[in-house]
Amino acid sequence: MILDILLPSVLFLIAVAIIFLYAKFEKKVDSLLGGTELRVGHVVLLVAAIGIMVTVLLFVPDIAMTVFFLFAYSTILFLFTYLLAPKWYLAVPIPVLFIALYLSPYWNIPLFDFFAIIFAVCISVYMGSLFTWKTTAAFVALLTVMDVIQVLITGHMVTSGEKAITLGLPVGIILPTFPYESWTFLGLGDIFLFGLLSIQTTRKYGRNFGLASIVSITVVFLLLQTILLNTGFESFPATVLVISGWLASLGARYLYKSHLFMGVKTE
Repeated sequence: MILDILLPSVLFLIAVAIIFLYAKFEKKVDSLLGGTELRVGHVVLLVAAIGIMVTVLLFVPDIAMTVFFLFAYSTILFLFTYLLAPKWYLAVPIPVLFIALYLSPYWNIPLFDFFAIIFAVCISVYMGSLFTWKTTAAFVALLTVMDVIQVLITGHMVTSGEKAITLGLPVGIILPTFPYESWTFLGLGDIFLFGLLSIQTTRKYGRNFGLASIVSITVVFLLLQTILLNTGFESFPATVLVISGWLASLGARYLYKSHLFMGVKTE
């Protein structure tokens, strides 16, 4: 049987880091964003923009795609570093270092993964405050539909991801499977979704259940990934795996609370 425990383990650690960093910097992020929150209409436009961008990237010249991503990543790194140390001269060296490493002959898979994880954490911490429970639910539903279409129907998500990887752009994490000897890839969007759900669940139900939901997503991800690895799927929308674990945790909580309520009512 083909089994990979490394990717789910890394996802678990990233999600735990995200909720602890978000708790630490939530007030700073809120002050920088001015308490702004996305509405459902904004979420619809955001998902539509993501879907369109995935397709457009197929036709964009390599140099233009590289410049776009390097600018976006550098901006994210600058903003997050500025959040940690609000001095522009302290925030500038980090994105400069990233670009220098990317353009150097020393750019490799460990650096690729390192910066991809940093970007995922930064985006999750920054955007966590923009969502409410309602807009998170809308984003999850729409993003999953878009992901299924772009992966299983059009294939644009897979092709644009392969193009970005060929250019060395850290648009996800590339990990060896363990104990099975192969390689696996997971996009930044899927990691961000995991982080966003962890943040919102923690905000609504508290840290303990937030951590429990992370465990649930990790376990379900491992089980579904194992099924996919052993049935020959080369590409599958990972949003489905993440959301399945999240819904499982919410379902378990609902059943647990219902059982307690019925027990109290019977007594």
